[in-house]
Parts: sequence; C-alpha cells; structure tokens
Amino acid sequence: MTSPRRILLVDADAFFVAVARQEDPEGAGRARLLIVGGRPGSRGVVCSASYECRAFGVRSAMPIARALRLCPEAMCVPVPRHACSLRSREIHAVLSRFAPVVQASSIDEWYCDLGGTEALYGYEPLRETAHRIRDAVREATGLPVSLGGGTSRLIAKMAVEVAKPKPGTGANGVHCVAPGEEVAFLSQFRLADLPMVGPRLTEQLARLGLVSVREAQAWSEADLVRRLGDRAGPWLARRVRGIDDSVVSPRDRQKQVSREDTFARDLDDDDSLERELLRLAVRVSADLRRQALRARTVTVKIKDTDFRTRSAQRTLESFIESERSVAAAARPLLRQLRGKRRVPVRLLGIALSHFDDEASASGLSTQLGLFGGLSPDQTSGDQPRESPRDRALTRALDRIRDRYGREAIVPARLIDPAEDTGPRVEE
Repeated sequence: MTSPRRILLVDADAFFVAVARQEDPEGAGRARLLIVGGRPGSRGVVCSASYECRAFGVRSAMPIARALRLCPEAMCVPVPRHACSLRSREIHAVLSRFAPVVQASSIDEWYCDLGGTEALYGYEPLRETAHRIRDAVREATGLPVSLGGGTSRLIAKMAVEVAKPKPGTGANGVHCVAPGEEVAFLSQFRLADLPMVGPRLTEQLARLGLVSVREAQAWSEADLVRRLGDRAGPWLARRVRGIDDSVVSPRDRQKQVSREDTFARDLDDDDSLERELLRLAVRVSADLRRQALRARTVTVKIKDTDFRTRSAQRTLESFIESERSVAAAARPLLRQLRGKRRVPVRLLGIALSHFDDEASASGLSTQLGLFGGLSPDQTSGDQPRESPRDRALTRALDRIRDRYGREAIVPARLIDPAEDTGPRVEE
C-alpha cells in the first residue's frame, strides 16, 4: 500500500518587511506600521506591508502614494534586495537539511516533499516535523515562517494561509491537513480562494450559483462538465476535492527574467525612453547571464500615465544573452507600443523568456583576441545575432563589473548626467 504524500509549503511571513526590519533595527525595526517598496513621495508600489498596515487596506502592488493616504503614519522604506536574496538562500539551505526535495516557488515560498522520511522522524505527525523546521529556520535566520502541510501541493498551499499567525486568528504558524480530511478542509473556502480560479471563472461559477467550495463539492463531475465543458469541468471537480498530482521538483525551471522601473516623472520623449530601455537591457541581461541562461523571447512592458498596462513580445530566431542584443530586440517593441498609443509613460520593463540553459553552458571559454576590432551585432533583418566573440566580450565586461561595480562600464549613451531622467524605482 502506497503511503500518502507528505508535502509542506513554507512561506516566509511578511518576508520583505521582516528583512527590512533586520537590516535597519533602529528605524524599520521599530516601526509597527511599515511599508516596503519605496520612499514617501516616490512613485513606486507597495512590495509588502506589515500586518498592521494591511488592516488599513494597504496591499501589494498598490501605489505608495495611495498606501500612505490609507495609512498616513506608516514608515516607507525601499526593498532591501540584496539582503532578501541572501535570506532566501539561507532559508532554502535550512529546508534542505530536513527534506530530500525542496522547490523554490518564489523568493519567499518553498515546497518540500518529505516522502520516505517517516522513519527518519520516528513516524511523528507531519505537524510536529513542521514545527521543528519552523524553529530551525528562525534559529538560523531570525525570520518567521509559516508551514502548511497535506497530501498535495494544493492542500499545502491552502493550509499555509490558515497557518499564518495574523493578528486575531490565533494561528501558531503551522497547519497540516491529515489524509482523508481534504474535502472537509477545503469546504470552508470560497471558490475564488483556490489557486488558478481567476476572476473570469469566478464570475462564470457565480452565475451558476456556485460561490463556495462546499457548493461545488455537491455537484458531480458530470454536472460540472455539462455546465463548464470538457476541460474546466473535470479540472474543477478534482480541484474542489483536493486532488492534485503535481510533483515537487528541485529543478523547477525559471520561466522569466525581468526588470522594470517606475520613473519619478512620466516620460513622453522617445529618446529618453530608449535610454531607459537600454539601462534596463544592461541589468536584465546581466541577470540572465548570472543564471547561465540565454533567451529567445523578449517582452517590453509599459504602464501609461493613466495606469493602463500594455506589452509587446517577439521570439527571435536564435538565443541571445548580451545587453546589445537584448536592447536591439527590445527597441522595435517599444516603438510599436508607442506608435499605437502615444501618452506619457510611468513604468517601463523588459522580460526575457524561452530559455536555453544547456546552450549557454557550452562555449563559454572562448578567448577574445588581443588585437582586432570588436564584432558588431550580426543581424538578419532586425534579428540580433551573437558570435562567440560577442559573448566573450560580454563576459569580460561582467567580470569587470563584478569587481568594480555595475557602473564601472556602461554604454556611452548612459554616461551624460544631463540626459538622466532622474530617480527611478527598480521593481
């Protein structure tokens, strides 16, 4: 007989807030009302907020200005990005001591598969192992985490929301659902609370009189298929009963690398926007190479002055990794977006996807000749292409920037301070 799966989801509580408090114990560490995402007066958005701020209606992705109108006494600080990355790696290292398989779902969430460890932990209940893990993470990093557990990733995801020790809940940071109790556990939620049940499906279900999970559980799979179709019907029938066969994989492939900036003032000048696009290309391509990846798909995103978000995407004939190639691929997309709607822009971003990490792992030791000119980007129409010499040069620039700072060598177009658009909030 196969033993039930033992899946945990570890969620760092108010992660960005907790790290900000660690980094500035005399400032952010003393602030009960804390917003992480930018300084007061900036045009950034809320990355995270303390539970006390959330009680005022402050939410992630909300403009800082609006958050401060809701909670005017809150302290606002930038995101401590380097420290957050370091703490994330430290938590992952602790979890790897307890679970044979750990999958990072995001910078502050990790799935752990403890299958086969029953004897190792003396056949204790999963919740006791979860408490031990929670204590170990706090001891190693000083950060609080919550753990949800069950027989699937779905149940663990829902359980961790119950586990979080939010004010007034009485939760203690761990909640595990025993095998066989999945249906009863899920019946307390709304359908809109389930992962991957989006607004459109929620509206469709509400028109059928289905708002809670309990109501959907009363319908047979055949009923749901008849009303929702052959695809959504079986999927929802399994979802509301906690059936989820997805596995925890230690090598969950990253789907996208992105960078975006919110400007201190809206930009409506094409030259300024293209300079900012180049600045983003330098940073996002460096992120790409740091993970030994190359990309074929480039996406440019803009948020207009009226908060309307638009994007354009293209997939190239070959994989790229250099800032010159990324900028060359992104520039026509920006021009396309500007051509369709010419209004001031408050946010600009570049995302890279469709990776080929195996290709990027080969041919990295190509030596750059001491003499001879630098090869320009080769193009096929407007398709940027890279030669081994281009990539060798790019990696030489990376080594210089790693040693002397990212501003040690920048494209000439970004040097003139008179052309700088001013402060920007890195997202």
